[in-house]
Amino acid sequence: MKIKTALILCAGFGKRVQPITDNLPKPLIVYKDETLLENTINFLIKIKIKKIKINVFYLKEKIIDFINSKNFPINIEIVDDGETILGTGGGTLSLIKKSNEDDVLVINPDTIWDDSYVKSIFEMEKFYFEKKIKNILLIVNNLTCFDKRFNGDFEIKNNILLKEKINNFKYTGCQIFNKELISHKQLNYFPISEIWDELLRESKLYGYEYKGEFKHLTDFEIYEKLFI
Repeated sequence: MKIKTALILCAGFGKRVQPITDNLPKPLIVYKDETLLENTINFLIKIKIKKIKINVFYLKEKIIDFINSKNFPINIEIVDDGETILGTGGGTLSLIKKSNEDDVLVINPDTIWDDSYVKSIFEMEKFYFEKKIKNILLIVNNLTCFDKRFNGDFEIKNNILLKEKINNFKYTGCQIFNKELISHKQLNYFPISEIWDELLRESKLYGYEYKGEFKHLTDFEIYEKLFI
């Protein structure tokens, strides 16, 4: 990977997976003998990321204790979001402020990351740098999702993402992001979709399609189907 730093978003309440998350942060839910967070960290090591920054808020002590107990073979920094939750946008900004890199990989531990994603992420990164763009999302067709209950987030044409009446592609929880897109924002609560919407209006939000099966811990119903 040309990109050296990955940001893992771990601050959310995980309300859709209650009651599991009443006393356990969502990233520490176990899938096949390892936590979602551990799965994500090991995947990032596999794709040759050098530094990881993790933001925490809800039940932060449990995530901090977990990281400290594991001795992962990679540089990991934990960033406390403070007294109020910042959302996906504010959390990303909080982490980017702690990084010296212009371009970072932002990843969500709710997805089950495995070897099938490696080729797509390398190709997405190549496209990102060759086209000299500022943001690209790894997306997947709804037909290859484990959870097919909901409509997609986007349509795609020539790697440019669009919003249509019917959208067939979902965001996988992995994107490459340039800090210029967010550095002007105030450090408070906002969703990352605010940044995406700005880019969509200018036809500058890019996507790259992953064609494998997408498994993601959406809510308690999926927890019962996928994790038990």
